[in-house]
Amino acid sequence: MHARLPGTRIIKRILPRSLLGRSLLMILVPLILLQAVALQIFYGSHLDLVSRRLSAGITNEIAYTLDLLHQFPDDADQEWVLRDANIRFDLKFRLDHGATLPNVRPVNILGPMDDDLTAALKQTFTQPFTTDWVSDPQSVLIHLQMPNGVLTVVAPRKRLYTGTIYLFVAWLVGTALLVFGIAALFMRNQVRGIRRLAAGADAFGRGRDLGPIRPEGATEVRQAATAFNRMQERTRRFLVQRTELLAGVSHDLRTPLTRLKLALAMLPAQDEVRQDVAEMQADVEEMDRMIGGYLAFARGESTEQAEPANLSAVLEEVAASARRAGADVSLDTPAALTLSLRVDAVRRAITNLVDNARRHARHVALAAMQQGRAVLVTVDDDGPGISPERRESVFRPFESSEAGGTGLGLTIARDIVRAHGGEIVLEQSPLGGLRARIRLPV
Repeated sequence: MHARLPGTRIIKRILPRSLLGRSLLMILVPLILLQAVALQIFYGSHLDLVSRRLSAGITNEIAYTLDLLHQFPDDADQEWVLRDANIRFDLKFRLDHGATLPNVRPVNILGPMDDDLTAALKQTFTQPFTTDWVSDPQSVLIHLQMPNGVLTVVAPRKRLYTGTIYLFVAWLVGTALLVFGIAALFMRNQVRGIRRLAAGADAFGRGRDLGPIRPEGATEVRQAATAFNRMQERTRRFLVQRTELLAGVSHDLRTPLTRLKLALAMLPAQDEVRQDVAEMQADVEEMDRMIGGYLAFARGESTEQAEPANLSAVLEEVAASARRAGADVSLDTPAALTLSLRVDAVRRAITNLVDNARRHARHVALAAMQQGRAVLVTVDDDGPGISPERRESVFRPFESSEAGGTGLGLTIARDIVRAHGGEIVLEQSPLGGLRARIRLPV
């Protein structure tokens, strides 16, 4: 066996389960990677280069001003230097005599501008400095420690970065959302045809005749829908032909059986042949019952349509009918269990299970309860049960035939339950005998 990677289970939980979700994920992930690569190329080359040059320009202008201040230490000359620098460099210089550097908490901002400015100042000046990007939304405050005080430089933010970064990011996000929206709309239209095909197949499997599916979507999806419609029509035609054939055979067989019944009934009631006549009548009745069972099995998918019904009411009818036949049947079910059913078919399936149980046991317990999005029906008995190795084979036609039965009861029951999208299994009963457990979807 292959060892499963530790992250495989986590990835499966994160990944969407629907075809639409996975298709959109296949489009979204490469799109995000492509946009990220484009942003990194722009951010790491063009923007970084422009930012370094802008920071170097302001740093050089500050350095030139400091050189002039060192050359002209007189207070009047320094005022003239600062006033001239304000005009020439579009910067605001202010010298606070006797001041010390303010305690400015460093804050990182979007983009490389703050790091590039700090690197340029460190490379140019040896004296301590601080930068403030928070106090003024329109400017950056640079504080340099001078021998006679603190030189404050107010630099407009527009001189340190270009607005193209925001335009570029907006273009990336906008195009990504546009492409993703178009892809989502297109994929939803494609998946709609697959969902309709799945719903039609599920309904047809449960015996609901919703008619042909309208082909839509991609060519392959249309071909699948068309093929399903042809398959559905062929299956429906086959079932009708099979039912008509078996009905005809049943009618032809029952005609001579009826004549035999009349002939046996008209025989003289003589003591020496009375026992033989009674046995022959019993055989004819059993043959008639077997023919009815074969016909019911051959019908399989009947023309009855599924509709919302109260399963509890159906179980009460089955229990009451079994009690009238002399069986000891207990019933435990809620007042109402409403789900989509072919009522006659479900009644027949549960009746077959109850009849099978009461032929082999003294007590039968019929119960139903809802479990999440399913309804669980159990038929328990206190009979001898069935060995585990035979619990699957008895569902095959004629496999479970015994005295008083046709060998088709369990087969018909499973056929009906599966036609409703459910399942039926046999297991050990808490009463000591056999349990038939039916699970029907709500």
